[in-house]
Amino acid sequence: MHRRDLLKGLTILPVAGGVSGSVFATEAIASEAAPVAKRDLFKELGLRTFINAAGNYTSMTASLMPQEVLDAIQSGAQEYAMLDDVQDKVGEKIAALCHAEASMVTAGCWSALVLGMAGVLTGMDTKKVAQLPFLEGTGMKSEVIVQKTHANGYHTALMNAGVKIVIVETAEEVEKAINEKTALLWFLNREAPEGKIKHQEWLDIAKKHNLPTMIDIAADVPPVENLWKYNDMGFDLVCISGGKAMAGPQSAGILMGKKHLIAAARLSAPPRSGIGRGQKVNKEEMLGMYVAVERYVKHDHAKEWRMWEDKIALINNTVKNIHGVKTEVVIPPVANHLPSLSITWDPQKVKLTRDQMGEKLRKGTPSIEVIAWETENNIRLTVFMLKPGQEKIVAQRIKEELVQASA
Repeated sequence: MHRRDLLKGLTILPVAGGVSGSVFATEAIASEAAPVAKRDLFKELGLRTFINAAGNYTSMTASLMPQEVLDAIQSGAQEYAMLDDVQDKVGEKIAALCHAEASMVTAGCWSALVLGMAGVLTGMDTKKVAQLPFLEGTGMKSEVIVQKTHANGYHTALMNAGVKIVIVETAEEVEKAINEKTALLWFLNREAPEGKIKHQEWLDIAKKHNLPTMIDIAADVPPVENLWKYNDMGFDLVCISGGKAMAGPQSAGILMGKKHLIAAARLSAPPRSGIGRGQKVNKEEMLGMYVAVERYVKHDHAKEWRMWEDKIALINNTVKNIHGVKTEVVIPPVANHLPSLSITWDPQKVKLTRDQMGEKLRKGTPSIEVIAWETENNIRLTVFMLKPGQEKIVAQRIKEELVQASA
């Protein structure tokens, strides 16, 4: 091509470019005007969703995260950071909120138990960290003392670190069980009312023998004060779930307590290799857990409690006058310390079992989950998981089934 032809060709480019540019601009504007609809993965995958009037159970995917927590997770996914740095900074913030010397975000409360146990056994000895969970011949202690009423399954998390559980009932039995192999005295808070040895006596025995203590408070907020109560009381390690009442990520939890034990626990956790390697917590979950704790501490709990009472009252008033039906407002003393409603019916007047009621609610539209309770003619429900207005739906659906079964 000659220079003259090239220059001639260039003179038409702005015109051609303008036409092409206007086409692209029009397409871009149209695209912005009609954003692509978000995928409904529950519908796409054929997953049943439901109104949760049961509680924040693991099998029911725990709590729904509030927008602040979701924002923290989403923003956390936009940048790279060193995992240890995130754990350091988040741990400092959560520890300060909970009156602890130190803390770390774990893969749920179970992970907090495992890693806390590992830290107690190994200290800062990396050789011992590599030997877990095989304790024989290592010089590490190998026994954990647990009250009989507290040994209901969650204590087996400690066994992941290789320890043997020693069961006791009385303070005298604890004294006899303590020996050179004793590594820890473990306490399950939800069973405190049933155990013969209460918190302070348990701590006093441990202090007398210079032994560390760990308490599992997995679902024991509210009240919010429990976040720091057991640190202030003197437990060396405190373990809690993150995805229950605090509404953090379901797969997150917190291990908090004495600084040297938290540092030791982190030696068995990612990014390092160890027995906790598979219990990885990503930076998004760490940030989300921090925001969840911060939000929960600052929350107006008195206002929220009144709201729960109002919702319970609405459901209660809807069903309590049905012939053969009795209701009772129940507040568990420890775990899930929240208002709940127990609904019992006379099987001679209401021809329905609790399992049939549960199935009818589950298969109805919308689907509803409640708790099957003590007897064949009783269900129990909570309201703290409900979205606004869902208490009316729950009340009406339960009334419908009770009335229909009474006909």
